[in-house]
Amino acid sequence: MIGKLSGRLEYRGLDHVMIDVGGIGYVVYCSERTLAALPGPGEAVALYTDLLVREDLLQLFGFTTPVEKEWHKLLMGVQGIGAKASMAILGALGADGVSRAIALGDWNAIKAAKGVGPKTAQKVVIELKDKAPNVMAMGGSLPQVTGTVEAQVIEPVAGASGAAQAEALSALVNLGYAQGDAASAVAQAGEGASETSDLIRAALKLLAPSG
Repeated sequence: MIGKLSGRLEYRGLDHVMIDVGGIGYVVYCSERTLAALPGPGEAVALYTDLLVREDLLQLFGFTTPVEKEWHKLLMGVQGIGAKASMAILGALGADGVSRAIALGDWNAIKAAKGVGPKTAQKVVIELKDKAPNVMAMGGSLPQVTGTVEAQVIEPVAGASGAAQAEALSALVNLGYAQGDAASAVAQAGEGASETSDLIRAALKLLAPSG
């Protein structure tokens, strides 16, 4: 399995690049968002990769973060979502946007991706919503927690480490929740959860609108 490539960007295509690694050129397919983030031809580049293996086809897909790669693998597991649709979703929303849409059940955001209909978008949210906290807890695309945000987690709760609370708080703030509301939910959730993903999941339930 080829999990990462580091080399020199040989050229760009409309939906792929070629990366020269020790004299061997690897064709790597990427989303529009990933392509836009890459350097110019001749410059050093590194991408996390996922290899699609079929009887008559081998394709490498490239991602800028492990979280983006993880979402691609999960999206590909949803019936009706192939590599093209996954790249469209990630290209439209980015890894953070996919995390937000799925965690909050916003299938309209998923539907905004080219070629993804409403039924498929709803299926994505339903099948992957419970997995969103685990992906978010990977932390690959989450912003650094500032001193101000950390200060709002008033006291570490027994069973939940300060690091887990900070990571969960960072994820919730990244979803758009107010820092005070997110900190309160994380502190309350920490009474019965210790892992980052469990904290995120429990806090999301507390922050969900009642009724």
